[in-house]
Amino acid sequence: MADPSPRFTQGMETRRKVLGETHVDAAIASTTPFTADFQTLITETAWGSVWSRKNISLRERSMITIALLAALGHDDEVAMHVRSTRNTGASMDDIKEALLHVAIYAGVPAANHAFKIAAQTYAIMNEEETNA
Repeated sequence: MADPSPRFTQGMETRRKVLGETHVDAAIASTTPFTADFQTLITETAWGSVWSRKNISLRERSMITIALLAALGHDDEVAMHVRSTRNTGASMDDIKEALLHVAIYAGVPAANHAFKIAAQTYAIMNEEETNA
C-alpha cells in the first residue's frame, strides 16, 4: 500500500478505538490482495469519514449502527458492534432502547432476532470478563 491518506490514518485510529486492537489486527492480518481495496474503502469512508465526525458521540453512533444493522438483518455485524460497546460507552440499556426502535420502525421479527444476538453477545462478554 502507498502512503496512507490522512482519512485512512484517521479512520484506522477511530476503527481501533471502537473495535479494539485485537479485532482490527485480525482484520488486517486476514487482508488479501482481493480484499485490500475493500479494507481501504471501509477504513477511509466508514471509519475516517463517518465514525470520526465530531457531531455525535461514539456512544450514539453505536446505538444508531446497531439499530440499522439489526433492521437490515446483518447478524454478524450486530454482534461485532455490540462487542464494541465496551469501547464506545453505549450501555446495555442504550442498546435495548435502540432495539425497541427497531421493533417499531423495522419490525418485531428483526428486533426479536437482534435482541437474541445482543443477549448472546453480552453473555459471552460477561464470561470473558469473569475469566480474565
